[in-house]
Amino acid sequence: MTLKIGIVTGEYPPHQGGVGDFTREIAHALADLGHEVHVITHINARSEGFREAPRSEAERAKPFGSLTVHPIISSWNFQSLISIRQLAHNLKLDLLNIQYQAAAYGMTPPIHFLPLVAGVPSVMTFHDLRVPYLFPKAGALRWQAILLLAKTSKGVIVTNPEDRLTLEKNLWNADDADSTLRNADKLIEIPIGSNIKVNPKLQTPNSKNEARRKYGIGEDDVVIGYFGFLNSSKGGETLFRALAQLPIPLHFATGTVVTNYKLLLIGGRTGTSDLTNQAYADQLDALANELGILDRIIRTGYLSPEDTTQAFFACDMMAMPYEDGASFRRGTFMACLAHGMPTITTQPSVPLPQLKHGGNVYLISPGSPISLSSAIMELANDSNLRAQLSRGALELSDLFTWDKIAKRTGEFFEKTIAT
Repeated sequence: MTLKIGIVTGEYPPHQGGVGDFTREIAHALADLGHEVHVITHINARSEGFREAPRSEAERAKPFGSLTVHPIISSWNFQSLISIRQLAHNLKLDLLNIQYQAAAYGMTPPIHFLPLVAGVPSVMTFHDLRVPYLFPKAGALRWQAILLLAKTSKGVIVTNPEDRLTLEKNLWNADDADSTLRNADKLIEIPIGSNIKVNPKLQTPNSKNEARRKYGIGEDDVVIGYFGFLNSSKGGETLFRALAQLPIPLHFATGTVVTNYKLLLIGGRTGTSDLTNQAYADQLDALANELGILDRIIRTGYLSPEDTTQAFFACDMMAMPYEDGASFRRGTFMACLAHGMPTITTQPSVPLPQLKHGGNVYLISPGSPISLSSAIMELANDSNLRAQLSRGALELSDLFTWDKIAKRTGEFFEKTIAT
């Protein structure tokens, strides 16, 4: 069954952010399955094929086969909802899929009413359940805004078991006879994939050395990679303090050499949507200066997908010490797996049986610089363990390819609009 799908998103490349990256990948994958896909997003999102500052309606809707991007929203206010409703009517869409993360919409209220006014069935994709700002002293209303989205949508997709359990508890047990989420058919968990598509053509016998030369890294240096923005939930402070605990290279008269550890921060510093990232980035800069590790940190800045893959190849391992534990909702973590990187991350907050310590990841406790530095040194000195983690990561990532994700998503859309 071919569907006409509208995908509403607060950010889209070249906006920097995980929701935008996810939307790009799922939109292309759904189009590859034969669906007619229309991405509806902010006017500042100029996707591939757009000229600078398009003016006419035709210029603002550039088709790519069965994928069309409509950057028509100037502000996520109530007028934007009317614009989306009108476009959905004109395009005769079968449904709207709303990609939800509060920060992507500026933490503002109007988007929470879109399922009520869209004029077509809505399916929510919750990237997380972080509550929006709304207005001062909103209190419990902020959580109610999330529940409103879920209750007024015909279907709900969550990307991880943590959010599924939260919604099941708050919706299925709610004292609300009109709830649309009374049974499991209305709620599905579909994990996300890597937000960076791996280009195997870039992986050559010399790719590691080429990438290291690009960033001024020596062949004998041990490079710890981190991918994505550093915010308060992603363990930036833990990462920096762990780096400070690693041995500093010393050259003595005896010829003793201690391993030189470098940290490669891959990607942009703060992203486009979440303004809290800026304040946290400033705090980390101050911490790095205090710890004396500035000369051991290399920042790539925002990169294209191809250059991001090349930066991965410069690393010996990845360190992703999330404060709230590893989760399949994080596209940056999924990118580490897809690139076959030996990855140190933190114990998940809910059981994730797919993660095997020593098999496909190296698991440590959250918030522990000592555990992280110890794990880094263990992997640096054990090439066999690194090789095993790499193989295991690639095997695990095969469960989360975009064609599989799009197939499940399309089937859920079909079932949702049929009921």
